[in-house]
Amino acid sequence: MVNRTATAEVMSMDLSPKLPAKAYGGDGGSYYDWSPADLPMLGVASIGAAKLHLAAGGLALPSYSDSAKVAYVLQGTGSCGVVLPEATKEKVIPVKEGDALALPFGVVTWWHNAHAASTDLVVLFLGDTAKGHKAGQFTNFQLTGSSGIFTGFSTEFVGRAWDLTQEDAAKLVSTQPGSGIVKVKDGHKMPEPVEADRAGMVLNCLEAPLDVDIKGRVKEVGLGADLVRIDARSMCSPGFSCDSAYQVTYIVRGSGRVQVVGIDGKRVFETRAEGGCLFIVPRFFVVSKIADDTGMEWFSIITTPNPIFSHLAGKTSVWKAISPEVLETSFNTTPVMEKLFRSKRLDSEIFFAPPAAN
Repeated sequence: MVNRTATAEVMSMDLSPKLPAKAYGGDGGSYYDWSPADLPMLGVASIGAAKLHLAAGGLALPSYSDSAKVAYVLQGTGSCGVVLPEATKEKVIPVKEGDALALPFGVVTWWHNAHAASTDLVVLFLGDTAKGHKAGQFTNFQLTGSSGIFTGFSTEFVGRAWDLTQEDAAKLVSTQPGSGIVKVKDGHKMPEPVEADRAGMVLNCLEAPLDVDIKGRVKEVGLGADLVRIDARSMCSPGFSCDSAYQVTYIVRGSGRVQVVGIDGKRVFETRAEGGCLFIVPRFFVVSKIADDTGMEWFSIITTPNPIFSHLAGKTSVWKAISPEVLETSFNTTPVMEKLFRSKRLDSEIFFAPPAAN
């Protein structure tokens, strides 16, 4: 049965792209997130979205999350410490712009931007919150700092757990006044990143050959992902996810127009999306984009590990497979118009160059 109430709610929701709000931060950097209160589709799709900005010398303290995530490095270079469940040693991964990392449940991570860095390290997090505490928003558990897990335990429990006196336990837990993000002291040596630790953990989307499927790197967290770049005034074909998945799209740079059409041919939004914005396309709704003069680049996750898309323009579109007689009748058109329609877009799959100037 069709849930008409839920369908009506989605059709009436504000689907327009949104910027994140600052959640916390300090000298070392800031953590921003998107709230389902501002972007209701986050709650409907059970998707979390956040962004980490680390200044030079900034350290995101060790933490774990209630959600599996994909991390995508938007800017800069730095280090990511990863401790997998039951591991006895951390991986210290060198990261750079374009890197995508899959972070499954139970992973403890920290992020660091070197003092000598010339730019902020910026990391986007997108993930599934279906098993989290808040639908549509990540809950992160800090291991240290003023909001760290062990500030909630009594000194007796901490001392017993770590084999310390209660006095030493109290000192260790309370000496870090920062929360979530701090700045590393000048001269303090941090662990060197290990290039070999990238193996099996990271794929750089900017260095990958065209059309390389990056979903294999992130399907272990139950998601698919892709990075798309289109030139000035180029178009991405109208299309939809045909396996009941949501598309979560972050505009990395550039800008362009976006249209989404839903049930009964209703255009649910038309807007100009700019770098830094995030939006979600509901299940089975059709989306298309046309870049501005700056071109447009976006990173997306899809809420299934092996997404399948159906496109409604281009040489691989459903129109090329449907018989001429059905097309004629469906469009209530002439054989001449049907042949003209079928003769177009024979060389382009899903990306279309701008029309030639007159």
